[in-house]
Amino acid sequence: MLIIACYPLFLIVRERFLNASFFHKTMEAIITSFRRGRHHAYPNHLIISIGGIETKEKAEKLVGKAVSWQSPGKEKKVINGEIRSSHGNKGALRVIFETGMPGQCLGQKVKIN
Repeated sequence: MLIIACYPLFLIVRERFLNASFFHKTMEAIITSFRRGRHHAYPNHLIISIGGIETKEKAEKLVGKAVSWQSPGKEKKVINGEIRSSHGNKGALRVIFETGMPGQCLGQKVKIN
């Protein structure tokens, strides 16, 4: 464990495996790919990864949280979704959005509330 600050009444301690954004109300993740099979890609199911979360157990704590993606360009369209489950054993998450996502969203950041 890493000690951040020491006050007379209490200690603020932060574990190494969490990134700094874990303690804020919103976190950021990166969209890695569409959920897909051999013959079909699901346009509103996406797989995201969060820095600092590398195990399935840590990822499952975020199931049920809201996710939002803001499109680039003049019209700032926001598409909302929800984390439904973990994906694999390395901390990735499966998100279902309201509508299909454009291909330009791959590699961009989403906000987790």
